[in-house]
Amino acid sequence: MKQTPDLSIATWRKSSYSDGGDNNCVEVADGHPGVVPVRDSKTPDGPVLVIGAPAWGAFVEADWQVA
Repeated sequence: MKQTPDLSIATWRKSSYSDGGDNNCVEVADGHPGVVPVRDSKTPDGPVLVIGAPAWGAFVEADWQVA
């Protein structure tokens, strides 16, 4: 059974693609081996996605194109 990491003291950082905006950002918390917690900066007390590190790596390395 997998455990959800304790995020009560997590340090969140905004995506480098957020253009410095305050409201439309993805935030991630580093320092959780094997997983990457992700949240919406507009709702910091809202839900957190906990994504496996390999899946997160594939996501950020993908060659994304905006339609």
